[in-house]
Amino acid sequence: MTNVPTIKIGIVAVSRDCFPASLATNRRKALVDAYTKKYGADDIYECPICIIESETDMVKALEDVKANGCNALCVYLGNFGPEISETLLAKHFCGPKMFTAAAEESQSDLIDGRGDAYCGMLNASYNIALRNINAYIPEFPVGTAEECADMIHDFLPIARVAVGLSELKLITFGPRPLNFLACNAPIKQLYNLNVEIEENSELDLFEFFNKHADDKRIADIAADMQQELGGSQNEEMLKKLAQYELTLTDWIAEHKGYRKYVAIAGKCWPAFQTQFHFVPCYVNSRLTGRGIPVSCEVDIYGALSEYIGTCISQDVVTLLDINNTVPQDMFDEAIKGKYDYSHNDTFMGFHCGNTCSKMVCNPHLDFQRIMARNLPREFTDGTLEGDLKPGNITFYRLQSTADNKLRAYAAEGEILEVATKSFGGIGVFAIPEMGRFYRHVLIGKNFPHHGAVMFGHYGKPLYEALKYVGVDPDEIGYNQPKGVLYKGENPFA
Repeated sequence: MTNVPTIKIGIVAVSRDCFPASLATNRRKALVDAYTKKYGADDIYECPICIIESETDMVKALEDVKANGCNALCVYLGNFGPEISETLLAKHFCGPKMFTAAAEESQSDLIDGRGDAYCGMLNASYNIALRNINAYIPEFPVGTAEECADMIHDFLPIARVAVGLSELKLITFGPRPLNFLACNAPIKQLYNLNVEIEENSELDLFEFFNKHADDKRIADIAADMQQELGGSQNEEMLKKLAQYELTLTDWIAEHKGYRKYVAIAGKCWPAFQTQFHFVPCYVNSRLTGRGIPVSCEVDIYGALSEYIGTCISQDVVTLLDINNTVPQDMFDEAIKGKYDYSHNDTFMGFHCGNTCSKMVCNPHLDFQRIMARNLPREFTDGTLEGDLKPGNITFYRLQSTADNKLRAYAAEGEILEVATKSFGGIGVFAIPEMGRFYRHVLIGKNFPHHGAVMFGHYGKPLYEALKYVGVDPDEIGYNQPKGVLYKGENPFA
């Protein structure tokens, strides 16, 4: 994925002056050895400076991690730690930061070898709050070298989201379609997340598309599409789609500005088909497959959600409608007794054809059947159709709701190996307690019908990343297990 940050975490061990500095130094070395042995050395840098209670030493460490290309920081309490210097280090480091601490090693060395970092984390947390520092603290932040190595590795996707959003530009084309208020949300929260937004007219896009009519690169892009689709396709249609792909990629190159990363919220109806004479779904799927999410229907927060998922999973994501129920006869025939789900746990996730071919069974280029009910069929070519591949998923979304509050949800589940017998990019999804989640989170918290999908279980890093970038944990909904009531859920129902 070329459109997400690469994270390098500077590990700085800290030491209080009334404790042996060797405790922090040796424990730092053991931590780095444990990390390197399990995960390799590419993601981390070991700062050789062991901070005592000295602001000048703190400055030296800060300069060292910056000089060595670190864009994230781990403050590691090798012993009790200097609460002032260690939190000043975090305060002045421009990038995501975390705190973790060393557990004691052995009962045979609890005199000079006792570090008391369990105690020091309490003082660190108090000072973090005093200085208004946004720091990630793991669920249980005190551990062995191996356990702390895992905590640092768990911080990587959180750091990618934080850095990615701080350097992201969201490019949009056109207002939301008529009768589509669900995807129209206040954009103020984008700026609160440090995201830049560039809103354009779809007329600007059409003009730029026409300028690419004779682009010499079209043939190569069309040939690549032909190869991806694995068979003979309509060459004229592929040329149009290739022209559109170049339109988007060139627009990104010319409009990215000072930002490093980009996501797009694109227009796809109602006038798109009549003017461009195709639908953009397949092109959207190709860009998303490269780590450049392109949401449908100018869904700005959908594109933002997809980008967050790309940073976390470092893999393909998609955006789907939470679309329709699974027919009872399909459930009885293909799911009941084969999977441990109730009928209300299942639903179909669908979109016209924007999911990367990597995640689609037997992907093939087709036309948009819903639009073709009112338009000439040839105007609606360009969808990538096929059932979505079975496997684990995380369904999620970050949204600014009508009251301009950031809200989110996350639910882990799976795509079932069940033939959908339908059209578009579509799959049969199952999420435990989906029926209650649908009513009390999706409907109860006024989320739109678009949901982003990561192909794997990523609930843990997603939840932590959302908290880190500023979403109130009380505003992050999830599928609560049976017997645990949602706020407002009728206990007698």
